[in-house]
Parts: sequence; C-alpha cells; structure tokens
Amino acid sequence: IFGDRFGGQQVICVKCDPTRNLALFSIDPRTVAQNDTYLVDLVDRTLTPLGSSPYGNVPLAVDAGWSQVLLADQYTFGDTVLYRCKTDGQDGEKAERSLCYGIPLAERTAGEHYPLTGFGAAEWGDAGILLITALFDDHYGLGYLPLATAAATIEPVTISGLVHTGEGELVDLQHCAGERYFLTYNIDGVSWVYEGTWQEHARQFGVVRVICGQGLLADGVLEAVHYEPTTGRYSLAFSTATTPAQLYLVEPTGTVVAQTAERLLGLAADQLATGEDASYSSHDGSRISARLYLPAESLGYHGKRPVVFYIHGGPQSQERPDFTWFSMPLIQFLTLSGFAVWVPNVRGSTGYGLAYMKQVDHDWGGQDRLDHVAAFAHLRNDERLDMDRVGVMGRSYGGYMTLTLAGRHPELWKAAVDMFGPYDLFSFLDRLPETWKTYFYQALGHPAQDREFLIERSPSTHLQHLACPMLVIQGANDPRVVEQESRDLVETLRAQGKAIDYLVFPDEGHDVLKYVNKVMCYNRIVAFFQLHLTTAQI
Repeated sequence: IFGDRFGGQQVICVKCDPTRNLALFSIDPRTVAQNDTYLVDLVDRTLTPLGSSPYGNVPLAVDAGWSQVLLADQYTFGDTVLYRCKTDGQDGEKAERSLCYGIPLAERTAGEHYPLTGFGAAEWGDAGILLITALFDDHYGLGYLPLATAAATIEPVTISGLVHTGEGELVDLQHCAGERYFLTYNIDGVSWVYEGTWQEHARQFGVVRVICGQGLLADGVLEAVHYEPTTGRYSLAFSTATTPAQLYLVEPTGTVVAQTAERLLGLAADQLATGEDASYSSHDGSRISARLYLPAESLGYHGKRPVVFYIHGGPQSQERPDFTWFSMPLIQFLTLSGFAVWVPNVRGSTGYGLAYMKQVDHDWGGQDRLDHVAAFAHLRNDERLDMDRVGVMGRSYGGYMTLTLAGRHPELWKAAVDMFGPYDLFSFLDRLPETWKTYFYQALGHPAQDREFLIERSPSTHLQHLACPMLVIQGANDPRVVEQESRDLVETLRAQGKAIDYLVFPDEGHDVLKYVNKVMCYNRIVAFFQLHLTTAQI
C-alpha cells in the first residue's frame, strides 16, 4: 500500500471499513519517540495525518461518517487522555487534535493525584461515545462521553444480565447493529461474550444472551469474533488448554455449530492436562491467581513430580488456557514428559483489575518477585510435587523475573531457562527503540533519576550468586531485548564459571514464531529440564 514510505517502521492497521475503503493506521518509526496516526483511503492511497505523540496517539473509535476520530495517549497502563481529531485534511496536511477528556501530562501539577481512567475499546454513537473505562469499576465497565456538553464528563453506564461468576475484567466492546452491541469479558482467564442492548438515554446496557462462555464455548479463550449483520450470525475462533483454535458459528437462535475439528495428531485427549485452579495467598495476604498443570493419569507417572515455574511476559499480561499461544503447547509438552507446571499470574498481571496490574509499575523485581517466593513455600504443602527438583523459566519480562529469582533466591532452583529477558536494566533501557523509552522511563525507571533503584533491581547485580545451570534463548533480530543483552549475560556468567547454554535463532525477533524454530525451542527446553531435574523416578 505504502511502497517504501514507512520502510523499517512498524505499521499497524487499527481499524478498517471495507464498505468505505478507509482505514486507520498507527506508525511506530522506532528511531524517534513519536507515534503517528493516518487515515488512509485504500482506493487512491492518500494519507491524512491525524496527529503525532510520544504517548501513542492510538485510534479508539471513529464516527459513522469517518469524519472524526477518538485518539488516546497512554502515559502508563491505565493513565490515558482522550483527544478528538477531524479527518477533513488533505494528503500531507496535518490535522489538529483537540483535548476531549483528561489532563495531559505536561499540564499536571507535581504531587497532585489524577484518577486512572483505563480507557479501552469505544464506539461512536449519535450523541456521544460509549467506551470501556476503569473510572467507575477497577475491573472495568462502561462509560458514556456525551459530545454535546461543553464540559468533558464521562457518565457511568449500568450493565445488567451478566451470568458469569469469578474475577476478571471487561476487555472489549463492539457494535452489532442499531442499539445492539456485544461485550467480551476475561473471567479467571476464560472468555465470555454477551450480546445486549444499549439504552443511550437511560445510560443502561442490558444483556440479552450469552454468545460465548457456556457449552461448546466454555473454559477457553476467544481468539477472534465477528458479527455479520445480514445473517445475524457470529463467527468465532476459540481455543482451550488442550485444543487448537476451532471455528464456530453462533446462529441467531443461539445454536453453536462447529466448523472445524482440529486436533493434536498422535495424542489422545486424555493425555493432555486441563490444569486446576491453584490460587494462593502471597506473603502479604494478597490473593494470587495461578494454575497447576499435572501429568495426566493415563500417562502412568508415579511419585512426586518435578516442577517447572512458568512466568509470563509483560509484565502486563496473563497466562490463559490458550493453545494458540507459545506457552500452552510447551506446558503440555512438559506435562507429557512428566513435569508439573506451575503457572502464576502474580501482581502486575492483567485480568484482575487495574489496581492489581498497577502494582508492578516502578516495582519490577519487588512485590512480584516475592509472590513467586511465597508460591514456592505454598507448594511445599502439595504432596504431589517434589519441591527439591524445581526449575524456573520465562519470556521477556518473564525472562527478567527468571534471572532475578535465579540470582536473588539461588537456593530454590535446580535449573533456569531465560528467553530474551533483560539482564542489565541500564543497557536494556538504552537499547530500546526510541518510541518505547518514554513509557519505560515512567513505568520502570529513569536511568539518571532512578539510578540506585535500577542497580538494585537489575539481575546483573545479583547473578554472581547463580547456583544452577541456565539455558538462554534469544532471537537475533529482537528490537526490544536485543541479542547483545543476552550475549552480555552469557559471556559474563561463563567468565564466572557458570554453566550456561546459549541458543540463538538467526531469523527470529522478540518471539519464536517459525515452526521449525518452535519445535527446536520446545525440544531444547524440555531436554534441558529433563537433564537437570529428573531422576530414575520419572
């Protein structure tokens, strides 16, 4: 579409209207701390600039005529300001943003408290904007931004008719037709979708029926959903801990019709682990959500199981029963090989409210670390587990936490696997793309202003105490945690006489995506833990 105009930059299509041949694109140039947004005519390929910002300038909603766009700047997670921007400029003519809601960072008074807004998905109506927000509910709800009033206010919206139980968050809002919308919830890691009616005058949303969360569409993760107004059908892609993504149609009558029957070739369903809730109380009494995956009984393993702690990335992320994600096939491979896999969502994780997630801001390696240490003590009470044979692994931030735990609590671990985790927080921050630095200076720490804190929280400060073998895995083209970061770790620890294996994928970035690489990666990880955690008992 763009030729070489955005060569070497990250280009994301945020919204697209195929009936109008219009789309909104977000551009991350990587080299300067500025994110650009464009309205693109897909027929003649003209671009209308919709503003720039070092804080995102992310499109949340567009009006029915595609003449105005709602944009969001996010300083840290949950701290968001809204802008409106008209789209009537010419190609190359920059449109001006106007403040819609919130106090921009540059206009804030030091020491004053500013409520977190937590804005998410939004839909532009005739007289205002319906949007997800944490202003009235820490676990997110609906708010309404009337556009006719002079003062920018957001009013609470009442939601009725929900039937799920458990803890979670409202994560998505989409328009169906007329007054009908659907809401998506993440409840204890599994997806629920409700269709309902939006009564704008009463500021009420009433659920009419459940689309996902029951029957065939229970205990899994929604990968994608689309409503077709001409038929009234929903099409969904849905995955669980033990099944690849399947395609379903949900008829207007509520009937769910499976369109695919994908399965794991060569494995019986009873050989896979569904996992069990293993939530626990941390060192300060905080409830921490976790799941424990044990080898299936049909596999015939006996005795206490060696344990692998699997720590997700982010830190603002969540481990869910989702076979399409990198971790779940690996978790299943580990259980098939006789390991128990402990999968916690410690503080800082998404899915449990904004306040829970915000606890990790400017506290990497603090309370989150202690949650893992508390989990180790908690699991000693489980007679099914051999807590003298425990390994730890994680990716990205999970790799950082793996390095932190291995260095600060070396007595707990017999093996560790770090996948592209930050080793030295100073070099990590310095090597980030320019567009990422603004956020990380606020959410993690500033190299000059927070020097002592970053020294104390860097794994490099503590890893001389490493007491177990370690496997380090890295993509050579990683733009976030560059290969040199992992190479520094490997070379330093090897010089200290530590047992370090290093696996570099020359054609991967901040992930392992290619099939042949993923197979190699899974096999190396499982073989590494088998070598260092197993005995004749397994």
